Amino acid sequence: MHTNSPFKLLIYSIPTLFLLLTSALSVNAQQGKNPVYVDDQGIMRWSDSKKEASFFGVNYTLPFAYGYRSHQQLGLDIKSSIDADVYHIARLGFDAFRVHVWDTEITDSLGNLKQNEHLELYDYLIAKLKERNIKVVVTPIAFWGNGYPEKDERTYGFSDIYDKGQAVTKEKAFIAQENFLKQFFQHKNKYTGLSFQEDEDIIAAEINNEPRHSGPKARATEYINRMAAAIRSTGWNKPVFYNISESYYYADAIAKADLEGFSFQWYPTGLVANHTLKGNYLPNVDVYDIPFDTIPEYKNKAKMIYEFDAGDVLSSYMYPAMARSFRGAGFQWATQFAYDPMGTAYANTEYQTHYINLAYTPKKAISLLIAGKAFHEVPLMKTCGQYPLDSTFESFRVSYKQDLSEMNSNEEFYYSNNTNSTPLSEKKLKHIAGVGSSPIVKYAGTGAYFLDKLDNGIWRLEIMPDAIHIKDPFAKASLKKEVTRIQWQPNEMRIHLAELGSDLNIKALNVGNNKSQNTKNGRFMIEPGTYLLFSPKKSKKVEKWDSKKQTGNLQLAEFVAPKANFDSPYVKHQPKNVVSPNEPFIISATTVGLDSSAYLSVLLRTWSGVYKTLDMQKVSPYQYEVEVPAEVNVPGVIEYRIKVSNKDQIYTYPGGYEGDPWAWDYYHDDSWTTQVATANTPLVLFNAAVDHELMIYPNLWKPEEKSIKTTATAGELSLQLTGDTQESKTMGFQLFVGDKVKERNAELDAFKSVVIKGNTAGQKSLKVNITFITKDAFSYSTTATLTDQMQEIKIDLNQLKAKEHLLLPRPYPGFHPLWFQAKGEKAFSLSEVEKLEITTDTAENAGVKTIEVATVLLQK
Repeated sequence: MHTNSPFKLLIYSIPTLFLLLTSALSVNAQQGKNPVYVDDQGIMRWSDSKKEASFFGVNYTLPFAYGYRSHQQLGLDIKSSIDADVYHIARLGFDAFRVHVWDTEITDSLGNLKQNEHLELYDYLIAKLKERNIKVVVTPIAFWGNGYPEKDERTYGFSDIYDKGQAVTKEKAFIAQENFLKQFFQHKNKYTGLSFQEDEDIIAAEINNEPRHSGPKARATEYINRMAAAIRSTGWNKPVFYNISESYYYADAIAKADLEGFSFQWYPTGLVANHTLKGNYLPNVDVYDIPFDTIPEYKNKAKMIYEFDAGDVLSSYMYPAMARSFRGAGFQWATQFAYDPMGTAYANTEYQTHYINLAYTPKKAISLLIAGKAFHEVPLMKTCGQYPLDSTFESFRVSYKQDLSEMNSNEEFYYSNNTNSTPLSEKKLKHIAGVGSSPIVKYAGTGAYFLDKLDNGIWRLEIMPDAIHIKDPFAKASLKKEVTRIQWQPNEMRIHLAELGSDLNIKALNVGNNKSQNTKNGRFMIEPGTYLLFSPKKSKKVEKWDSKKQTGNLQLAEFVAPKANFDSPYVKHQPKNVVSPNEPFIISATTVGLDSSAYLSVLLRTWSGVYKTLDMQKVSPYQYEVEVPAEVNVPGVIEYRIKVSNKDQIYTYPGGYEGDPWAWDYYHDDSWTTQVATANTPLVLFNAAVDHELMIYPNLWKPEEKSIKTTATAGELSLQLTGDTQESKTMGFQLFVGDKVKERNAELDAFKSVVIKGNTAGQKSLKVNITFITKDAFSYSTTATLTDQMQEIKIDLNQLKAKEHLLLPRPYPGFHPLWFQAKGEKAFSLSEVEKLEITTDTAENAGVKTIEVATVLLQK
C-alpha cells in the first residue's frame, strides 16, 4: 500500500485526533480554574461576579533559604511552625501570600525541577494557606543564592551559575529558565493534588523577582515573552505579571511584552539602617509615584505591589498610609515583606531590616491588619490629599504623635495603640482588635487582643502574651541575641460593652487553659488564650458554641503563641544627655523577668560629691520611674546605677551584674551619666565626635567621600562629605534630634540663634542650608556660608523660612519623590523640632565639592 494512501492517513489520524481532542478538553478544563481576569481597562476582576478583586497580605519565606536553616538549627519542626504562622496570618485577616521561590534550591543547572524538601514544604505551605482561603501569587525565579544573612551555599542550580544580569541576557540561561518554568507549572502539589493552573486559590504568576536588565532593549522584551510563553505552554491562562520598577530604565521594553500586569515594590524608608529609625515618616508614604504612565503599552495593565515595608521603623502608624497610597496609584495586590516566623522572631534574624510578627511586634501587626482593611475599603484610584490632610481617610486614621493606626467603622474597631476614640456604633460592632486601651477595652498588657461577636451577648476573646522590646531589633542580629521578650502573666482587663454588661461569664476554650471565671463588675484578670465571654442570661445559648465551631477562617478554640523561652532579669534604660538646671527630670526603665515583689532603686551621685538613693515606682507591668529632684540638678555631672532586688538576688545595671553593689568586694563600676547644663550652656544638636546615626545623601560609601576628621581644636572631630556634583546637585545629612530638644524643653524659648562650625576643606566658599524639620513634617531653613577656614557661623532663628526638605532615607525605588513640603502653614516652634538637616546645593558649582561640619548648636 502506498504510504500516502487516504486509508493509512485515516488510520493514523484517528488516534492523533483523539489525543488532540483530549488535550484540548484538558486545557479547557484547566482554563475553567481561573478565578480572576484582567479586563480591557487593566482592572483585575472576579470571574464570577465581575467585581473588582483586591488582595492584601504578606511574603513568608520559611520553606527556603535562611528561614529553613535557622529552624533546623533551633531544632524546630518546620511544618508545625508553618501551621502556627499561617494561623496568625489568617488571624490578622490577610487574604494574599507571595514569596519568590528560591529556584536555586529546587533546580539543577539545566533547570530541571528537584523533588526535594524545599519543594514539599512550599506545597505544604500553599495547602495550609488554601485552608484559610488565602490567595497566592507564584513567583518562581529569585535569581540569587540562598545564603542571606549567611554565605551562599553551592546549590548548582542555574541561579548558582548565572547572576541577575546574565539571567536576562544569556541564551543558555534563557533555556534553563524555560525548562524550569515548564516543569514547575506542571508540578502537582503533593498535598492538594493540584497544579498551579488547577488550583483556584493561585490567581496569578509573576515571572521572576527583581530582574536587572542590561543590553539591547529588544532582548529584554524577548526574554519576558519567552518566559511567559513557557508558563502558558503548560495550560496556564491566569494573569502573568512582570517587574517594571526594578529596572525602570527598561520600562518601555518591559511594557511591550505580552503581559497582563506589572509588579512594583516600595521601601519608602530605605533598607538596613542598622538601627531603629526615629521620627515622622508619613511624608515618605504620602504618594506612590509612577513615572511610566506616558508609555502607551503600559496603560490598561493590572498593577501589584509584590513587596513593601517601612524598613527599620518599629512604630505602628505607617502601614495604613501606605495602603491608602497604593490604592490611589491603582494597585490591587499588596504583600508586605516579610512576615517573621514565630520561631525566630525573638531575635529578628530572618531579615534584620524587616520586623513583623503578631506575637513579637503586636502594634505593627495590628497596624498591618488595619492596612489590609484600608486596602480593601479605599476605592481604586482615589486620592486623599497631601500630608497632613490625608492622615484621616475613609474609616481610618494614622497619627505619628500617638504612634497609632486606627479603623473605626460601624462593625469594626481596631487600634494599634492607646486611643481615646469612641466606636462609631457600639450597637453594630462585631469585631474589635487592639493593643493597649480604648474607651471600650481597658487592658494593662502589651500583647494584642481580639474580640469577635458570635451572637447577641456572646463574644470570642483571644489574648496574646506580652511582648517587651529589650534591644534594638534592627541592629546586628544573631540567633543568640534576644531583642523581644515574651512574658506570660495575668493582666487586668475591663470590657465596656453594653450587651455584655458587668455581670460576665468567661469560659476558657484553648487546650490546656483552665482559667474560666465569672466577674460581677466587668473587671477581671486574664491570661493569654481564647475565651467565650457571655452574660449569664446567655448560658443556654452559649452551649452551641463548642470549641470546634468555626468562625470565619478560625476555630473557636484555636490559639497559637510562643512560650517564654527566657526568664533572666533584664533592665533597659536610655540616659538623658543633657538636662536643664534646677528642674526635676524622670529616670525610667523597662524591665522583664522580675518577680512581682521585685523593687528597683537608683543609686545616684554627682561629681560634686552628693549621694542619693531614689526608690523607683512601678507605673505599668514592665515600667518603673523615679523623679530626680530639682535640688540635685545643679550644673555638673550626675552618675547613677539601677539596683534590682529580685527575690533573693541583687543585680546592678548597666551590665546586669549579680551581687550587692555596696559590698566591699563588688568591683564593677559601670554607670550611666547625665550632664546638667548651666544657664548659658548651648544645646548641641550635632557633634561629629558622637553623632554617628546619620542619614547621608547621596549614598557616600568610600573613605574619600565620607570620613570623620580631626580638626585643629583638641578633642574635636568633623564630618567630611565629598560629592560629585555631576551625579547629584544636593549633598548633606539628616539627624534625629528630638530627644536632645526634649531634654532642654524648659529652656527652649531662650534659644535665639543657631551656630554651625565647619569649612569647605580648601574651597573658597559654599552655602549650606540649615533646616529644622518638625514632628508634623513642616520644615524651616536658613543659610550659612562656609569658607576654607574652620569657624563658627551664627544665624538668628528669626531668619528661618518655610522650605522643603529631603525624604531620608531615600525612598526606594529611586523614581519616588526626594523632596517634601507639608501642606499648609504653621509657625515655627523649637519644641516641635525633631530633625536637623544640613545640605549644600552644588548646582552652580562644577566638579567635586567638599564640606566639613564639626558641630551645630543652639545658643541663647
